[in-house]
Amino acid sequence: MTTYRRVVTGHDSEGRSIIASDDVVSGNALPGTPGGQLTTYWASAETMQYPDAGAPPHCEPFFPPVGGFRFLEFIINPDADAEGAAPEDPEQLMEYAERVFPRMMAAMDPDVPGMHRSETVDLIYVAEGQIVLELDDGSKTELKAGDTIVQSGTMHAWRNPWPKAARMIAVTLGANLVP
Repeated sequence: MTTYRRVVTGHDSEGRSIIASDDVVSGNALPGTPGGQLTTYWASAETMQYPDAGAPPHCEPFFPPVGGFRFLEFIINPDADAEGAAPEDPEQLMEYAERVFPRMMAAMDPDVPGMHRSETVDLIYVAEGQIVLELDDGSKTELKAGDTIVQSGTMHAWRNPWPKAARMIAVTLGANLVP
């Protein structure tokens, strides 16, 4: 898995700015996506309060509630990489997903691989490669490096029919999904 340097600022006991941490974070395998990776750079389940010491805030479940956020990177490998891949044991896949990405799988449509909806607004930047945003109405929108997406609580999936991995940076903010 890819690793990244993460520098976090905070405040000392007198309220002065400090470097609270300077460490390495790594991605985790994205469940059901051969070679896919998701890295959570920073996250909180509630609105941040400052000054603080810069310690990592609480961040369960995976999708943030209202007032919470996630700062993420995800890599979607080419769809062709999944062709012929050994099927994953569904029980082990669910156990892994729940441990690493709590309650993520509850947002997935069990009938359409990758299709999901979360109670979030996702602000996404395509950093590398190309990706297709597929919606449940059947529409497919091609996006390339430099494009941005505001994904507004819709049922969607990411597809990559190209030979190169797509890398996207995202901030997800908790939102209310009204039935």
